[in-house]
Amino acid sequence: MNSDQKTVEFYKKLKEKLSNDTLWPSNYLYKFIVPSDEEKVFQIKEAFKSHEANIQLKESSKGNFVSVSIHVRMKNPDAVIEKYLEVSYIEGIISL
Repeated sequence: MNSDQKTVEFYKKLKEKLSNDTLWPSNYLYKFIVPSDEEKVFQIKEAFKSHEANIQLKESSKGNFVSVSIHVRMKNPDAVIEKYLEVSYIEGIISL
C-alpha cells in the first residue's frame, strides 16, 4: 500500500470514527507540531481565520518546534478532514 492509499484509508477511518462518536456540529481540537518558523505558524492560523478558533502556541524547550492547539467548532466530519488536508502542504507539519 503506497502513502496515498494509506492517507485515504486514514481519513476514511477518521471520518467513520467522528461520525459515530460525535454529535455534529461539535467542538474539535486540532494539534499540530511545526518547525519554529513564523511563516509556518502564520499559514496554520490563516487556515482557521474564518472560524472563531481559540489558538494556543507553545514553543519546545529547545525552541526548534512550536506546538499549535486549535479549539474550534466544526459542522461535520468532512469539515474536520478538509482542514487537515488544507494545512497538510505546510512543510514539516505533523498532525497529532
